[in-house]
Amino acid sequence: MGWLDGTVAIITGGGSGLGRAVLGRFRTEGAQIVVLEHSKAKIDELREEYPDLVAVQGDATTLEANREAVEAAVNAFGRLDSFIGNAGLWDGNTALVGLPDEEFEDTFRSVFDLNVKAYIAGAKAAHDELAKSGGNIVYTLSNASFYPDGGGVWYTASKHAGVGIVRQLAFEFAPDIRVNGVAPGAFASDLRGPANLGLDRTSLTRDRNESAIAAVLPLDFSPAAEDYTGAYVWLASNRNSSTTTGAVLQSDGGLGVRGIGRVAGGGKGA
Repeated sequence: MGWLDGTVAIITGGGSGLGRAVLGRFRTEGAQIVVLEHSKAKIDELREEYPDLVAVQGDATTLEANREAVEAAVNAFGRLDSFIGNAGLWDGNTALVGLPDEEFEDTFRSVFDLNVKAYIAGAKAAHDELAKSGGNIVYTLSNASFYPDGGGVWYTASKHAGVGIVRQLAFEFAPDIRVNGVAPGAFASDLRGPANLGLDRTSLTRDRNESAIAAVLPLDFSPAAEDYTGAYVWLASNRNSSTTTGAVLQSDGGLGVRGIGRVAGGGKGA
């Protein structure tokens, strides 16, 4: 038996990167999945791997697309138990001062629409069905939700806002729906940036040096997307995390316990 046997989940941005890793892990744990994905090409790739997959092509920043995904889940499986808000946009660590004035509005709108508005839209669209099932919401946050330099000011601010969304909706939706987040650290992913900055055509993090990532983490290894999926499984499992709401699991390799002079205090003969 898997931890998520019988669970029906929606995953936004499930076509690549962390979302795809969560999709694969959820299926292994027994969940039935609906993916909300903007890219038709990514949906086609998913369907080659998972012929029975239910997928909705749409813009996660809109209520309409989120409601279509909820409707697809109910039509296909009769219920909805978990909403995984994962679609996101990085800002390429673009410095505020270096940004051309003419790109200011579009950069703000692009990052905040997907990282903030989409999460709120998903919660509104999924609320009624999740309340029926006593379900849960899990949002992808970031180490940038707590620390600087995980992105530029737009990404960092948007991910701090994500913590506020978790806490406020956990309050508003209790006791019917649990709301939590996962804050991963750095890893090689398919995360993209705003189109107006020309950062939408290539992955921003795929070429990160694994040894460089490991060197700044007390746990001294460079995670893959799959290493983060257990946190989502646990939070989506009412059987295992029924007492947890309004929480953010910081799965960031130990950034919060870095030393001043050394990354870690012990181990390796210290």
